[in-house]
Amino acid sequence: METIYQTWAETVALFERRGLAQEVYGSLYEDEYILHPGPASLPGSLRLDDHQYRHENPWIKAGGRPEYEGIDGAVTGYVIDGDLHVDGNILNLDHGSPSLIVLGDLKAANLVLSGSSHLLVKGDVEVETFFGNSTDQLVDIRGDLRATVAVMWDEFLPEVGGSLHGRALTPGYLDPDDCGLVIQDPAAQADLADLLVPDVLLARGGSPDDDAYLADAGLHYENLIDRMARGLPVTRTGRTVTPLEMLPPE
Repeated sequence: METIYQTWAETVALFERRGLAQEVYGSLYEDEYILHPGPASLPGSLRLDDHQYRHENPWIKAGGRPEYEGIDGAVTGYVIDGDLHVDGNILNLDHGSPSLIVLGDLKAANLVLSGSSHLLVKGDVEVETFFGNSTDQLVDIRGDLRATVAVMWDEFLPEVGGSLHGRALTPGYLDPDDCGLVIQDPAAQADLADLLVPDVLLARGGSPDDDAYLADAGLHYENLIDRMARGLPVTRTGRTVTPLEMLPPE
């Protein structure tokens, strides 16, 4: 299905036809977006990092839009007018990256948001692992968030219109209840080691690396990100997926 470059006015008109209120989309960047006019399915993984990965994205036409600030193919974000199913992982590790707006349900193996991509999903989100640790992001899920484990760090907390179904890991100073996040953990009695593979857990009594700042949650940050970038499972019930090629920066 051909993608379409749309002005902000055209994008807003679509949002309103799909029943999104202005207060929902009002925090998005008011610029040109790439529209996929219908549901989308990707057999591999998706990296929302501009700009060195943009030409791997199947929704951006060769060369992208005209050169913008010296970067060809620059894009503000992608709008999927329907459900989005990504067989692999969705990763955003860089700042200044495109937004992802899904006007249906979103399903992927794992979802990592530690850059500055904005994520807006009109329906539900279903993943094995949900990870966010950047306060520069707008993450608004109008339906339910379903994840075996949802890691929300560094004061990152998504707006979830429904409930979070899964294990929530947050810093001790952040109370999800105070932020209005409703959590239903179907495996509330299970130990974290029963949910996640050993490689992403810090060994008991071990000394974490300086940048393994999820230590008080019992997680090793670098190993967590590395496994998902290589397409390896993080949860014990997860599966191996198409890896994301770690290209050097331009």
